Formats: sequence, C-alpha cells, structure tokens
Amino acid sequence: MMEIRISAQPEELCIAPGDEAAVRRAVETVGRLYGAEGAEVSVTLTNDAYIHEINRQYRGVDRPTDVISFALMESEEPEILDDPAGDVLGDLVISLERTRAQAEEYGHSYLRELSFLTVHGMLHLLGYDHMEEAERAEMEEEQRHVMEALGIGR
Repeated sequence: MMEIRISAQPEELCIAPGDEAAVRRAVETVGRLYGAEGAEVSVTLTNDAYIHEINRQYRGVDRPTDVISFALMESEEPEILDDPAGDVLGDLVISLERTRAQAEEYGHSYLRELSFLTVHGMLHLLGYDHMEEAERAEMEEEQRHVMEALGIGR
C-alpha cells in the first residue's frame, strides 16, 4: 500500500474531503498501474501565491502554475521500478486556485481537473516528461490511460 501524505500550505487553507479523496485515488491508481504500490508520495495542496513562490524559487519561473513535481528517484525509464517497497517517489505541489480556474476554462469538473493534475504530477515523478514532441505524445497517452482507469473521461 502506498504511503500518501496530503497537507495544506498555508496550513489554514481548507481542503475539502472530496479533494483529498480525489488526490489519494489518483495517486493510488498511478501506483497500481506502474508497479509503485509500496512507494511514498507527499502532496501539498496550496494556493496560487504559494505555488508562485515555489515556481520562482526552484524553477526560475516567475508566475503561478498548476502542479510542480519534485522527483526524488531519478531514472531513465519509468519501468525501472523493480522493487518499489519503501521508495520515496517525491513531492507534488498542486494549486487549488489554478485547478478551479482551469476546470472552468476547459469546461469540466473541478475534481476531474484535480485528478488530472495529480496524475500528471505522478507521471513526472515516475520519469515521464513533455519537453520533446515524442515525450509529450507518450505522456499524453499515459495520462489518458490512467484517467480511463479512474473512470474519468473527457
């Protein structure tokens, strides 16, 4: 079973039970599908101001974003997770403000967007990326695969 720590930053930020359940379900589904059931993941749910600061400090990008992944296990291929027991995959930081705005922008539910951003971040932790066109296509396919496994379509 995955160890999933979900916290709020700032601490007074209210996390709805549905938010936590959606994040936990998305993390567990990625873990099950990619053989990382024994891994540990930390998820910080936050606002635009906090993620903006993280983005500026760690990525040199001076604006808020939707999700940031900090992988603690770097590998060339995601399939290298032979024995994930006790492995710390890393940390996700997700802006609930961006999640809400993007859900409206894309015309789907807030919880669908939160699930998608969690899946996207988890795939980054497993080594997927989208810098090159081929990588982007592969990552989009993996995202579709996981979202279908979650029963969440477009």
